Amino acid sequence: MSRLGERTLLIGLFRYSAYLLIEMKESFVKIAMWSGPRNLSTALMYSFASRADTRVVDEPFYAAYLAQTGLPHPMRDEVIASQSVDPKTVIKTLLEGDPSGHHYQKHMTQHMLPTIERDWLTKVNNVFLIRHPARVLVSWANKHDTPSLADIGFEQQLEIFEQVVALGKGVIVIDASDIRAHPEPSLRALCAVLELEWDAAMLSWDVGPKPFDGVWAKHWYDAVHRSSGFASAEGDLPELRGELALINEKALPLYERLAAHKVSI
Repeated sequence: MSRLGERTLLIGLFRYSAYLLIEMKESFVKIAMWSGPRNLSTALMYSFASRADTRVVDEPFYAAYLAQTGLPHPMRDEVIASQSVDPKTVIKTLLEGDPSGHHYQKHMTQHMLPTIERDWLTKVNNVFLIRHPARVLVSWANKHDTPSLADIGFEQQLEIFEQVVALGKGVIVIDASDIRAHPEPSLRALCAVLELEWDAAMLSWDVGPKPFDGVWAKHWYDAVHRSSGFASAEGDLPELRGELALINEKALPLYERLAAHKVSI
């Protein structure tokens, strides 16, 4: 083969390789999973992390949230030291990252403060993980003092949902109770909407801490660290009294507005 022929062949191979790289990058999915606390969010992160083709990140805006609000959360200093406190840096990392696989981002809705830009939400697949507020409130109260409505993230979740819709981006809503009652059909339905191939590995994970856990895991994740799969179906809704009942009354319409859009299984 002549030098000209070799050069033409090499150029062709380079262009084809570049084309394959572009196709590979476009075939992988970035998932931003939005929920409040006590919402099955860590278990769902573990589920996606069980896929061989997916990497996960745990609450990447937590340090920025604490730095801007000054809230005295448990392990505050350790959290701030473990992550960037600059939201722009966090966003850049989320959008770039490793292009060799799917990327699952576990987000707490209350971490998305009004000062954080939202245009980047058009570049990810936004999924909203909801749970009935009565269940959230009972779970919270079992571990902490009575929360405020802002603490449980329902207002922020609906706000982000509406912002994503306004930006012209599709939205996906899933219910934690559906996942617990019917793990495989629920996850299959979610994968189908995301155009992900189903992977049965999502139904289980190893017991114990995970290398991708946030540093706060030792304070918050004790229950999920004892698990190896999703807990069984939830029972009847709990009865609430006093302040918890008042917060539930405010949160319920927000939950119902999102629930109207949830994925059917």
